[in-house]
Amino acid sequence: MAATQGSLGQTQLSLYTPILTTPSISQAGWSIHTAKRAILKSDEIDQITERIKIPLPEMIFGNNHVIIRHDASGWEIGFNALDALDRVAKHGNPDGGLVKVSYSEAWLRDKATSEDGVHEVVKPFDWTYTTDYRGTSRPMTTSFEKTEDKIPLHKLRRPDPILFFEDIVLFEDELGDNGISMLSVKIRVMQDRLLLLCRFFLRVDDVVFRIRDCRIFVEFGEDEVLREYVVKQDSYENVKRKISLRTRDLGLFLRDPNWVAEQLPVIETVTEKAKVPMQAMT
Repeated sequence: MAATQGSLGQTQLSLYTPILTTPSISQAGWSIHTAKRAILKSDEIDQITERIKIPLPEMIFGNNHVIIRHDASGWEIGFNALDALDRVAKHGNPDGGLVKVSYSEAWLRDKATSEDGVHEVVKPFDWTYTTDYRGTSRPMTTSFEKTEDKIPLHKLRRPDPILFFEDIVLFEDELGDNGISMLSVKIRVMQDRLLLLCRFFLRVDDVVFRIRDCRIFVEFGEDEVLREYVVKQDSYENVKRKISLRTRDLGLFLRDPNWVAEQLPVIETVTEKAKVPMQAMT
């Protein structure tokens, strides 16, 4: 069974078993598998809720995934909704670091009664679904270690033809009409390299904006993979002030994760590197 990775190198067993068929694209000895399917059915939601022990987001695409795999060695890292949600804080004092708005307690009570059996697992969990998920690796995959190396942005700015692009939503929740919490994965593959972005985007109206980005960079001609994890956060009011007073539709900016990401200060950045064997792992 695969293992998920989060903060401080923590790992735990994966909840997700992907069904891999023909790769979406194979390039220079690497294969990228993607799945983009419908939201989970009610029986699937019941099973996963029982395992994760928190109510699930309104829209969960539990059968979606993106997996990057080195063909010769079997080294791989993937991204899916279930493992990401398994890293959401599931207990603790709701006043101790968890985002709280005037409607949050009523929202939690509504979650507890909206689905059969869910009331038995509802606790003061992080209702914003904030996750420190950095991907799911195979057990035999070489681990990531901290590095001073940086993702070479100059290579990514080159006008190289994009051979493959996909944008996949893993989960989304409107937080009881208090904002939005969303996790998505984008990947683009060029002739000599690829870049993946797994982004958690949170907007709690009148409270906070939060972004957690995990980027995976692969240069096909090299035996290493770079992973960059960036945390950004600021108050709702501070971000709102950066919009021109002449703008009529403030929501046009506040709903745009890309625009918001450019406005938020960086709270934490961690860059890691993993060596990829050039032959099969035993």
